[in-house]
Amino acid sequence: MKKTVLVTGGAGFIGSNFVRYIYTKYPDYRIIVLDALTYAGNIENFPVNINEGNGERFVFWYGNVRNAELVDTLMSQSDIVVHFAAETHVTRSIYDNFLFFETDVLGTQTIANSVLKYKDRIERFIHISTSEVYGTAGKELMDEEHPLMPMSPYASAKAGADRLVYSYWATYDLPVTIIRPFNNYGPYQHLEKAVPRFVTSCLLNEPIRVHGDGSASRDYVFVEDVCRAVDTVMHAEPEKVKGEVFNVATAVHRSILGIAKDVVKMMCKDESLITFVGDRPGQVFRHTGDIAKIRKTFGWEPEISWEQGLEKTIQWYTDNRVWWEKQLWMRAVPIITRSGKKELH
Repeated sequence: MKKTVLVTGGAGFIGSNFVRYIYTKYPDYRIIVLDALTYAGNIENFPVNINEGNGERFVFWYGNVRNAELVDTLMSQSDIVVHFAAETHVTRSIYDNFLFFETDVLGTQTIANSVLKYKDRIERFIHISTSEVYGTAGKELMDEEHPLMPMSPYASAKAGADRLVYSYWATYDLPVTIIRPFNNYGPYQHLEKAVPRFVTSCLLNEPIRVHGDGSASRDYVFVEDVCRAVDTVMHAEPEKVKGEVFNVATAVHRSILGIAKDVVKMMCKDESLITFVGDRPGQVFRHTGDIAKIRKTFGWEPEISWEQGLEKTIQWYTDNRVWWEKQLWMRAVPIITRSGKKELH
């Protein structure tokens, strides 16, 4: 095999999309996936049926990124590490914050320490961060120098992991690159996230829940475009990416209410399905990504428009009810709002 790529969190949404992407594009690469298969991980997301045996090309290890011995075993076989593994849901982090710091920070430290141990063989260590580390936009477009002002336990855990990985470059000269994707959407996304929750609510003719008045805005980028960006960084000249941070976004923000209306319209439903719940604690008012750096460095641009991506996403959830119906009970998360009211978000 030409290269061995270790993908942590490869059974999750973005991770599994990336695994399928490189599995198809690089038939001479060996892929090792490490995943704890939490509620958001699913072996059905893989490009192959692991029950049938797949030789050496695709290897799955069930385990936690905090298991240093297991991580070292896999790291010793790898050339490239792409670290997706994390707890990722803002709302869920409000009532279950311990798990987020345990996985996102301590898990990342375990990975970084293992990269350090096998520094002589690891060519690239790509850490998948998030735009949530920025908090609410302080200017029209949020570039990589935007202050980090995380506004939720999830965002603060990811900010800690982000800076931890950066420090391993600064201290140990590891081949680190940090990618900060803005809001992703597409196939295989858990129903707790806004777009699949809206789409499946329409398919079930159930109310669509929108936080607050729906004016909070996000920059949504289709997951396939994110996979292309990670691939680009993975194969770039080392001097262009080592110690660097790259945003991956579209530079366009959309209100959550506007997204709900787009879904309803594209699915030929009535806007009366849209309902409003209290604002989520730690809500970020707006995210709009500046992609000038990744565009200038590599010529990367998002290729899939919002309309195209939403159409692809709707079609996938329409065609794959068996995959998502088992998640229905997890679409809503109970939280206590600032007013003290218990609500499903």
